[in-house]
Amino acid sequence: MHTIDAHKNIMEINKTIAERNRKIFDKNNVFVINIMGATGSGKTIMVETLSKKLKDKFKIKALVGDIVSKLDADRIKNTGIEAKGINTGTECHLDSHLISHAIEDMDLNKTDLLLIENVGNLICPTDFDLGEHKRIVVVSSSEGDDTVEKHPMIFLTADLCIINKTDIADAVNANVEKMADDAKRINPNIKVFKTSFKNGDGVDELTDWILKSMNEHKQKQKI
Repeated sequence: MHTIDAHKNIMEINKTIAERNRKIFDKNNVFVINIMGATGSGKTIMVETLSKKLKDKFKIKALVGDIVSKLDADRIKNTGIEAKGINTGTECHLDSHLISHAIEDMDLNKTDLLLIENVGNLICPTDFDLGEHKRIVVVSSSEGDDTVEKHPMIFLTADLCIINKTDIADAVNANVEKMADDAKRINPNIKVFKTSFKNGDGVDELTDWILKSMNEHKQKQKI
């Protein structure tokens, strides 16, 4: 009797397609960011904010994952960039196969930055490489200051942690410094920014990080 590790096979297939996606992105000089976080953490307003701030400098597009709705994609379209909703049905995350189909009719030659808003979840998206170049995890003070330590795996795979809604931290009795320290303890290499997208706090720092990341990737591509 042979035992088949279905999870292992799925992950290997996902990784293969993700690498293919990344080669397509690199060939077309598209920098891709996978934005993960729970529902209500601030992923959509983050994409809206970045789109408004950067659309005059770069050609930006967005892919927005959701289980059934395309409301977030429509919100992002209102900023003036191209945005496509990806309905995952019963799946609580995007995977590389869904991304590969989503970009089939996307004009990547006219894209500098692709922002992928993953499905609202702090667990399921962790293991699924989409072919992105950077990963951002967004958490909010309203989720509680134990949120980071309760979901360590997603922070291990992330390049940047955004702690959002800092403007209401005192009102919800959340210790933002604890959340930042937890993220750094889990992943000493992770960068942490504290933001309030509602008030504009931390947006400049986030924008600078993205610009620096795009430039560093471009330089690597030249080597």
